[in-house]
Amino acid sequence: MIAYATLGTNDMDRSIAFYDAVFGAIGGVRQVTTRTWTQYGRGEERAEVCLTRPYDGKAATSGNGTMLAFETEDHAAVNAFHAAALAHGGEDAGEPGLREGTHYVAYVRDPEGNKLCVFAPK
Repeated sequence: MIAYATLGTNDMDRSIAFYDAVFGAIGGVRQVTTRTWTQYGRGEERAEVCLTRPYDGKAATSGNGTMLAFETEDHAAVNAFHAAALAHGGEDAGEPGLREGTHYVAYVRDPEGNKLCVFAPK
């Protein structure tokens, strides 16, 4: 159902360094970089994530209650995503661990304050 999601950034270079690392940890790659936006995807999946400067020229802000979640295959990838986020300017928002007995999950905030989740089956 989702074709793509966008995240605003105030510092494209900093965001690219962060997302190259965290998406690389779960098999994602940077597909396109232009003057105003950068796109990431993974394999044959249709859904993509784009970084962009806000069209209205105002500062990018994170949304309270807004979160993007990324599914991966195993606990090692969740741990790698979380570690990459912290090593590249992200903040811990929930260390890797089993949640509600159903999934292995970690939460981080990117350098702009956007909340991200990565999870794998129990």
